Amino acid sequence: MAAKPQTLATTSAFEVLGPVMVGPSSSHTAGALRCARVAASLLEGRIVRVRFSLWNSFAHTYHGHGTDRALVAGILGLDTDDERIRDAFDLARDAGLEFEFSEAGDDTSVHPNTVDIDMESERGQRCQVRGESLGGGKMRISRIDGVGVDITGAYATLFVAHRDAPGILASLTHLLAMADVNIAFCRTYRTEQGGQAYSVFETDGAPDDSVLPMIRRIRDVSFATFISVPGSASSVSPGVTAAELFDDGAQLLDACAERGLSIGGVMELRERGLSGAERARGAMRRVIEVMREETSAPIAAPARSLGGFIGGEARLVSEGATSWAGPLMGAVQTDAVARAMAVLERSAAMGVIVAAPTAGSAGVVPGCVLAVADAVGADDDAVASALWCAAAIGLNIQTHACVAGAEGGCQAEVGSAAAMAAAALVELLGGTPEQALCASSLAISNLLGLVCDPVGGLVEVPCQARNAIGVAAAFSAAQLSLSGVKWLVPFDQVVAAMAEVGHALPSRLRETARGGLAATPAARTACAGCAGCA
Repeated sequence: MAAKPQTLATTSAFEVLGPVMVGPSSSHTAGALRCARVAASLLEGRIVRVRFSLWNSFAHTYHGHGTDRALVAGILGLDTDDERIRDAFDLARDAGLEFEFSEAGDDTSVHPNTVDIDMESERGQRCQVRGESLGGGKMRISRIDGVGVDITGAYATLFVAHRDAPGILASLTHLLAMADVNIAFCRTYRTEQGGQAYSVFETDGAPDDSVLPMIRRIRDVSFATFISVPGSASSVSPGVTAAELFDDGAQLLDACAERGLSIGGVMELRERGLSGAERARGAMRRVIEVMREETSAPIAAPARSLGGFIGGEARLVSEGATSWAGPLMGAVQTDAVARAMAVLERSAAMGVIVAAPTAGSAGVVPGCVLAVADAVGADDDAVASALWCAAAIGLNIQTHACVAGAEGGCQAEVGSAAAMAAAALVELLGGTPEQALCASSLAISNLLGLVCDPVGGLVEVPCQARNAIGVAAAFSAAQLSLSGVKWLVPFDQVVAAMAEVGHALPSRLRETARGGLAATPAARTACAGCAGCA
């Protein structure tokens, strides 16, 4: 029997448990920043003027999500975890960057999170780039100067602008061969025969510093650059197609059985092959460190959010445990809920968090895993194994569905996070890979159809409370599975159902702030006095 194709061979675990970023939204903040940062790399010299045209969900929610600040920060070259993002407008003025925003409106033929970036450099060069934020901080460049392209940064990417002339592609590939650069994929896009063309080479590793100058000297080449998406696997390692890669639950269980490893063990093995053992360990240490901080600091010292709708709720839940944990959620789940809500408070105040898999659902996984780990006395190695397991589940969901609220509703965000957390809890408590996948299936099933309706376009209400519900779903699913309860629908089919439901949801229920709770009279009244758009 032929092996199943594996489509995410270079996606790092830390693109699922990440990026480490400034809130409030992985798609609308981190993903937007990356779109702008890659766009800026396509012009030589400093950008002096830029106009951002925002489509669909971006157009409706860019103030409340900090998308406007993130886009400007990306042009300036900031990283997703740079706390100066909140001050991007002031930084741009200091740098002499003129910027403006326009709302392009709604178009169902355009990705829900799309921005057109019109730039001019200090040398007078102009370029228009269309970027799409895919959820969880992932992005795609889909158009350059009107020419359709497909650049994601999944591999190390060499971008070359040139005239469509005979022999140019042969010259480029010959030069790369002489520089010992292995080409994974190569595509050339052109406006017309003999017109402007762009060649995109996805390679196993970045070429050395001598390659770009040589390419730029080739006749008919007008520009060449190496594109590196911050945080992607391609930025730290060559492409890899190791045997332990997987795309769905069935492949994942096969990999566990073949190697005698847990889901977390397989995912860690995969990441070591992708980026090296030391880098994988270091990245996981940082994730755990940030998770401990994000789940505790807002409880100790609450701060108001960007819009002013939340701040202090995590402390209330934590302090109320002595009265209500016994008859209601129990001490450990109460602790997990308080921690999860704390993450949303930190994110909504533009603090540093780990998107897991998104900023809007970032509290569920760390809240669950850290609360249970503390309750059972698990060490950091056990916490890491649980988080590796969570990353494997999230990777599978990204492959066959999505994790972006603008594309699949809140079921794709909190639902995915609950599935990741449920599997992580099973692994942490010694369950089997089959039980972990069963728990994930139960968690998604119980949140299927959940709409994304942020009040005022802010990742605050109902997002914070839904993270609490995600924790409850994960706890319930893990306990059911560990108790021997089976689920009729396998994990892969549940994920497919989630994708189908997400596509069926009306656009107003997918992160536009125009439907659901966001459209209620109370929400509209609250928005009138909201600080998010000030």
